[in-house]
Amino acid sequence: MSTLAAPTPASVTGGAGPVVRYYPTDLLLALEEAGRPGSGLDALLAGRGLSALRPLLDAGEEFAQGLDELFGGLAQYPWQPLTDTDDVEELRPVGAVLLDDDRPGTTLRGLLLAWATGNHVTVRTGDPGLWHGLAALLHRPGLPLPALRTVPRDAPGDGHGTPLRVPDLLPLAARPGTPDAPAGHAAAGWDPALYAAPGTAGPDPLETRFPAGRELPGQDAFTTGVLRSDCRASWTGALSRRTRLHGTTLAAARAAEDPRRTGRLDARLRHTVARARRSPYYRDLPPVRTLADLPGLPVLDKAALAAHSLPEGRGFASGARPTGEVLRSGSTTGTPRYIVYARADWDNMVREAVPLFYAMGLAPGDRLVNTLFGGDLYGGLTTTVTEFSRMPLECCTTAQAATPDSLLMLARGFDANAVIGVPTFLVPLLREAHRRDPLLRVEKVLYLGTAMSRADRAWLREHLGTRIISSVLAANDGAQLGYQCAHLDGMLHHVNDDYNYLEVVDDDGRPVPDGTAGELLTTTLQKGEGPLIRYRIGDRGRFVRHDCPCGVSGRTLEYHGRSDGVVRLMGGALLHAELLDAAAGFGVSELQAEIGSQDGRDTLTVRTESARPLDPEALRAHLAGRFPLLSGTRVYEESAGAAPADFRVTCHAPGELDRNPASGKIRPVVDLRVDA
Repeated sequence: MSTLAAPTPASVTGGAGPVVRYYPTDLLLALEEAGRPGSGLDALLAGRGLSALRPLLDAGEEFAQGLDELFGGLAQYPWQPLTDTDDVEELRPVGAVLLDDDRPGTTLRGLLLAWATGNHVTVRTGDPGLWHGLAALLHRPGLPLPALRTVPRDAPGDGHGTPLRVPDLLPLAARPGTPDAPAGHAAAGWDPALYAAPGTAGPDPLETRFPAGRELPGQDAFTTGVLRSDCRASWTGALSRRTRLHGTTLAAARAAEDPRRTGRLDARLRHTVARARRSPYYRDLPPVRTLADLPGLPVLDKAALAAHSLPEGRGFASGARPTGEVLRSGSTTGTPRYIVYARADWDNMVREAVPLFYAMGLAPGDRLVNTLFGGDLYGGLTTTVTEFSRMPLECCTTAQAATPDSLLMLARGFDANAVIGVPTFLVPLLREAHRRDPLLRVEKVLYLGTAMSRADRAWLREHLGTRIISSVLAANDGAQLGYQCAHLDGMLHHVNDDYNYLEVVDDDGRPVPDGTAGELLTTTLQKGEGPLIRYRIGDRGRFVRHDCPCGVSGRTLEYHGRSDGVVRLMGGALLHAELLDAAAGFGVSELQAEIGSQDGRDTLTVRTESARPLDPEALRAHLAGRFPLLSGTRVYEESAGAAPADFRVTCHAPGELDRNPASGKIRPVVDLRVDA
């Protein structure tokens, strides 16, 4: 018996003892490396007359799509979130399998699927050199893969693992005139020594039938899709044990294990960087092994992203077949950016969003009014419509066409109990609907896009009886970044590092210690087309430790708002969020700060929206007393020849400040000194 050992595996202790974690994405990367010219793979196969096996080893994207179907999400492995509940199923390898090397093509299929599901493999074979040579090529990059060992063909099977019978392949042509009946001959060039032929196949072969009178595909073309078909076949079910984890959310399952021990996030990052290097922009990006390598990669800013993305450039395009959706940013504070989501990226976004919305407070049977903005490729509505359509709730999608009357109709006629929207649009809508019908009640309010003021949250609880008010941080560039469960409030948000890995950095892109505020960078770990690596998203925050009653504890984001939401005045600075929070006692819902310059002096205009009339001078005095930066300023004078203006406040009714037509947001800080 001879063995090729695997690198030391990562493991985590589960209910049945240590669980070894191998990640299928590492196998995909190993196959990609082995397929490069000069690797020795062609010589190994040609030396045994097995060059026809090469398409099976080159079926990277087809294999990845098949594994995505097999696992219910390649990027979520080893868990599969369930859309009709907030539970997950966990996949574990059976441990070890035994393959009989009757036909090398069939044996190779079994080996690849067994390794993809994390199993060690023993092959009973008369040609151990073939399998050890192939395993050595796949292990050469040093990626964590299971072990392979060989024993003689006549060795007893005891002690080598679960016997695995891989069905033979049989491509068949139909008899003329009978399209559903096999003619009994295989595709041209099909080698029965590799996979089987009519009359030699074992029981229950995997059959593919082709129409009569049409040229059959060559062996290479047919073989490319074989592994994807295998992933759909029943025999692969014997490679994993599936456990339903009742009462365990996806976030809780991930939080229960240390990703540094299991290598989960390291594997996600390796796969992301490898895919990114297929694009011209990232072609020279160095490969990475672990998260510790991430700070050594360059920071991506919005200008570079826009310049190398469609329609301006193709630097972020991988060259893959176009699939999926194109979104654009709301451009509330700048030029629109266009973002491509491949079909697999879109599926990943949905898989990650459904558990997030459960965590935010939605539940089966809810009736939700979706008032998010849509149109002109803006993605707020497009993404959520897809996500809510998978959930066991009834969604009434109004977009920005919602009116107080339509909202009241949905609450009365459809028993709508939840609503989602951008606060700048949603809160004035709810206030007016309540004015028309003081009996209106909304149990759950979910929001995104901008912060919701403390005054508005208090009003929702007092007047609408709102029990759950939850925020999700999201950007069209990379979808959801953080969220509030029903136990979080204010600026604290849980993060989902398996989806968007966040860093807090200083102005030079260097990570800062937890507890220190800085710029947020995101690395999209589940976006294959146009992936973002260390992308400066334009937000600020800091990481703090928080033990949450929801069961997700540890690194929690304290979100400070947009980076361009900093009011820089007379050599000092304060946050837009600080101004809004300070004005909460006056019932202020929305606030915009406009900075200008007059006769060499900085000027500040604060515009507010509130449900009740306010005294601008009283609010101005309150803010000046709260912030030393504003305390020495002078009041605007309207008369000609007055002293230079420093600071004034104007007060408006709900909905009167200018909204961005694409996103419905209010620009938080307008700096005329920069825009001029």
